Amino acid sequence: QVLLVESGGGLVQAGGSLRLSCVSSGSIFNGAIMAWYRQAPGKERELVAIITSGGIPNYISSVKDRFTISRDNAKNTMYLQMNSLKPEDTAVYYCHARLMSNSTQYWGQGTQVTVSS
Repeated sequence: QVLLVESGGGLVQAGGSLRLSCVSSGSIFNGAIMAWYRQAPGKERELVAIITSGGIPNYISSVKDRFTISRDNAKNTMYLQMNSLKPEDTAVYYCHARLMSNSTQYWGQGTQVTVSS
């Protein structure tokens, strides 16, 4: 059962931009803390950015000032605007939701982001 669907990944050159989207079912989105994770080959999956239901964002240090996480509760959609992309940003990016009511977690299928030199 697909509840989170990512899109917007692709192949870009260093310095370029991409915007990722995650569309969720309305039954979970507005009651969930949303986040973007990524996993590069041979590495552990890591948290990239998180946003509360009220729209308060937080980022890991390596993407601060380059990435912007946002959400549109009316559209049940979360976004990750990625600017000034670097080769080290190459990874599969995953949408994640954690319900505030009972902490149930959901994962999207992932979207590939590849940044070339």
